[in-house]
Amino acid sequence: MKVVNKERMLAEFKEIVAVPCHTLQERSVFEMLRAKLETLGFTVEEDDAGEKLGGNCGNLWAFLPANKEGAVSVLLSAHMDGVEPCGGTTVVQKDGVLYSDGTTILGGDDKAGVVGILEGVRMLVEENAEHGDIQILFTIAEEGGVNGSRCMDRSKLKAEVSYALDGEGAPGEIVIGAPGQYKYKISVHGKKAHGGVEPEKGINAIMIAAKALAEVKRYGRIDEETTCNIGIIGGGVATNVVPDLVEIEGDVRSRSNEKLEAIREEVVSTICNAVEKFGGKVTAEVEHKYSGFFIDTNSTVVKLAERACELHGFTPDITQTGGGSDANFFNAYGVPCVILGVGMKNVHTVDEFLKEEDLYNSALMVYGILQAATEKANFGTSD
Repeated sequence: MKVVNKERMLAEFKEIVAVPCHTLQERSVFEMLRAKLETLGFTVEEDDAGEKLGGNCGNLWAFLPANKEGAVSVLLSAHMDGVEPCGGTTVVQKDGVLYSDGTTILGGDDKAGVVGILEGVRMLVEENAEHGDIQILFTIAEEGGVNGSRCMDRSKLKAEVSYALDGEGAPGEIVIGAPGQYKYKISVHGKKAHGGVEPEKGINAIMIAAKALAEVKRYGRIDEETTCNIGIIGGGVATNVVPDLVEIEGDVRSRSNEKLEAIREEVVSTICNAVEKFGGKVTAEVEHKYSGFFIDTNSTVVKLAERACELHGFTPDITQTGGGSDANFFNAYGVPCVILGVGMKNVHTVDEFLKEEDLYNSALMVYGILQAATEKANFGTSD
């Protein structure tokens, strides 16, 4: 069985998480990864997603041509940005677990995916193993909206199957389904007046918003595949002013497109109708963020991942998630994609941690998928 160079991989993880990686400010990470991939023989390109989003770099695309005819072409992906506070991370090792020093996130989300891809491919290249076409996509601006993949140059997307290394489960986790999402912003308009002198001349937008929200009967967990969250509310300027504006923001998610449309309509229309009933005026903005996906367990993209587990002694854990990721857009753009677990825990907090074993095994999953991609005849092809 192939063995990971643990010392090298751990050193590379520490090196990369130390680099600032603020969303839409990923240039330093981009250039570091460009150099590493070119050393491995990849051709590296940059798309215009950064220009579209106002960032300082685009998505990083890398290509390595096949040396075996008939092998499955594979896209491997992870994102370069992290949530705040990120960059300048000092990694602390304790009993086989990696932490930050508490002043930043660790950055396993998603540098564990980045390093897993780099080391998995490096293992393949070093032994001159057979492989199909390999594409790597390191995206910008995944955090806060999955915007880098939304704005990717789709003409570069040529693989038959794809894998987003961005799951919280241990290597062996294969996420085959994820929800679509709508975001909404509802503005409740009242009428401003002096709260002590002539409050009767005002229309209190806060009270109207409160009554309107009380009309919403379904929120939180709707069912096993559908959620609705009212996440932000704000308004008012002073205690002696009748507030004339309150803004309510939230999202709805479901792995069922029909349920997604239905709950979005229910929540938004309930609030809007109630605002008008209670004497206010209302405007609503609704944005479709991304579509959900579900991958057949008999598809090539799943079978290759299961074969990688078999080759390297992992137990496949086929599951679904309630969050969105770059995988939503790969599927929407026609390339079947599952999310692979890399073991990161307590993500988006300074308490994030990652088992060293999971870090090393993420490279073995990548290596195993690329091995399995040369065995196409053994798998079904329904995608």
